[in-house]
Amino acid sequence: MRESSTFFKKQQKLAPYLFVLPFVVTFCIFSAYPYLKSLTYSLYATSGPKDAKFVGLGNYQFLWGDLDFRKAVGNTALFAVLSVAIQLPMSLGLALLLSQKWIKGVKLWRLAVFAPNLMGQVAVGVLFGVLLQAKFGLVNIGLAAILGPQWLDQKWLSEPNNVLPALVVVTAWMSIGYNMIYFLAALQNVDQELIEAAMVDGANGVQRFRAVTLPAIAPVMAFVLVTMTVGSFQLYELPRTLLGGGGPDNRGLTIIMYLFNNGLLSGDLGYASAVGWTLAVMLAAIAALQIWLSGTAKKDA
Repeated sequence: MRESSTFFKKQQKLAPYLFVLPFVVTFCIFSAYPYLKSLTYSLYATSGPKDAKFVGLGNYQFLWGDLDFRKAVGNTALFAVLSVAIQLPMSLGLALLLSQKWIKGVKLWRLAVFAPNLMGQVAVGVLFGVLLQAKFGLVNIGLAAILGPQWLDQKWLSEPNNVLPALVVVTAWMSIGYNMIYFLAALQNVDQELIEAAMVDGANGVQRFRAVTLPAIAPVMAFVLVTMTVGSFQLYELPRTLLGGGGPDNRGLTIIMYLFNNGLLSGDLGYASAVGWTLAVMLAAIAALQIWLSGTAKKDA
């Protein structure tokens, strides 16, 4: 009896560790080890996984002097700013609109707005590669019918100044519905009693939104802002499919595309690892700054 009781107690002590063991093993093999390996690789100049020469911080020093990397950072940062500036208010606006009870078929409208997100970036790139063609693309045909025939020859994908606007618009079309879902969920938790009290006090719609709704959804807005920014800096599949690469004058070159070109096409895994870790530090700093400016961390504390 004592032996069985001791065995049962040992089982109770070991059970929690056995339950988490599969996750720990999987995390170590597929996450922790690759992260540490890439950090080690970033200190070497390589031409494949077996040919490595230790250079210390040489990859990072070369990185900031590389004009292509600077261009990739500039393109990606501008894309992120424009995407956030367009998607955030439009997602919130659509959520506010589609949360109104007077709209008929609201569930169908929500599905229609969200549906583009169900397509992958590769599929969207192929689709808009056809839609944005000069003369024959439906986008130019529609613009020509509305704004004049000069828009029929608009070159969205071969004119350097048009590449970034095209990427921003296509990304917004695909992602606005996804971000709208977060705002719809946040609006469900706004205290309706406060809204009614503000109405009794004579506050109009804008005043109610600023005084009641906006503070209530601020944590979700901060979350959407951070995820949108991080997602924008990780852009790769769409420009690769839509432009076939960096596009004219490398206006569509992003940081991830630059990493891919150096790591997998050129074979310099060390330099690509340095790019990846630089991007990780940049994103961590930007996310921390956004959270600090939003004030949500103080509220949680």
